[in-house]
Amino acid sequence: MSENLGEKCGVFGVFGKGMDVSRLTFFGLYALQHRGQESSGIATSDGRKIFCHKNTGLVSQVFNEKIIENLPGYISIGHNRYSTSSGTGIEHAQPIEVADGTLALAHNGNLPSVKKLQEFLKSKKIKKEKISGMSDSQMMTEALHCLTKEGMEIESAVREIFPFFTGAFSLLIMTKNKLIALRDSHGIRPLSLAKLNGGFVFSSETCAFHPIGAEFIRTVRPGEMVVVDERGLRSVQIAPGEQKLDIFEFVYFSRPDSILLGQSVYDVRKKFGEQLARENKIKADVVIPVPETAIPVAIGFANASKIPFEMGLIKSRYIHRTFIEPEQHIREQGVKLKLAPLQKIIKGKRVIVIDDSIVRGTTSRQIVKMLFETGAKEVHFLVSSPRVLFPDFYGIDLPDQKKLLAHGKSVAEMKKYLGATSLHFLSYDGMIASTSLPESSFSTSCFTGRYPIDIEERKGEVSYKMA
Repeated sequence: MSENLGEKCGVFGVFGKGMDVSRLTFFGLYALQHRGQESSGIATSDGRKIFCHKNTGLVSQVFNEKIIENLPGYISIGHNRYSTSSGTGIEHAQPIEVADGTLALAHNGNLPSVKKLQEFLKSKKIKKEKISGMSDSQMMTEALHCLTKEGMEIESAVREIFPFFTGAFSLLIMTKNKLIALRDSHGIRPLSLAKLNGGFVFSSETCAFHPIGAEFIRTVRPGEMVVVDERGLRSVQIAPGEQKLDIFEFVYFSRPDSILLGQSVYDVRKKFGEQLARENKIKADVVIPVPETAIPVAIGFANASKIPFEMGLIKSRYIHRTFIEPEQHIREQGVKLKLAPLQKIIKGKRVIVIDDSIVRGTTSRQIVKMLFETGAKEVHFLVSSPRVLFPDFYGIDLPDQKKLLAHGKSVAEMKKYLGATSLHFLSYDGMIASTSLPESSFSTSCFTGRYPIDIEERKGEVSYKMA
């Protein structure tokens, strides 16, 4: 992906007697690092007490051997967070713990409306000032805690509070002796279940099961609550479910070795490329991807178009997130910090460069400029998704609609801004067809402005007047 489009977040959980659950969760989060690089955290329970460690930084920066050894127990939940407009820093890191140490929660997603949660918390005599300072995830945790403090079992508390969670969520909730997985009734954000050594593992993506040797069982269903305790695993459908996975999981977020709705992410991205080639007949000498997401797309495009595939842009493997602030001259290099062009591949060539999406367009513009500076004769910019026209309210950190390059601009105007020879987007129908799944399986709100979960008071932030 050529721009800092981020998703908040990745979650991972383990229940298993005799297993080193904190270590397993560390490696699970490590495999989910692409879903968030702002902060990381793990909470564990030994049946008597909940332990937690979280901090800003990458998984490998937040944890070391000593910290992992100080997170004992047989239940764990972990979280990687992407920095969002709601704030950065340790106070936003998860899992979220309650004051009396009886409950921890990890959340992937976003609640566009928190009115119902606010009203519930007020009814429980929680001060307005305290509520106004809470994130949606903190409100969810506090609401559950209000009921468990009164003696309600966690499963009953989840059922009672579920209608107040108005938005997208894949949740892992941990008490001292139970692990609960929960998805919203549309399954916007992914969550899967696996087995390991007689225990169970939950993960935002299936790619995190392989490194720890867990065996994928199935996806947690929309509107389903899965409870794991000493009696084993049981499932309750607490709301009617209608699958509406965010199609951006296929376009960009998920790792290519993950499986979503029974489909290989790698295979779907290759099909995006094949479809792009069918839709756009361009005379060119070379096809290059913007690494990493667009690599399978470019392979598919090259195969279908018979134009040679090359890695014309090399990504610096270790520029991911650093606590060392670059000095001004380095900061001004922008995309050059992350991507280096290969002159031998580009100079004198008609280049097709493929990326997964265009959001603000600033990075895409820098890439086009860099390719021309490297000696490209032509730069054709192709995108493996339709134009991003609408804001997201379900857990993607998209800018507000006015900052989206496609908002109010025609493709010709976008091409002019980028400075490209030509600009082409995958058609909406072509994107859907490439998944081999029905359109009804997906939330496509960023492309269509159709929001499957009511965004309530946020409706005023959406304009349908398009070029």
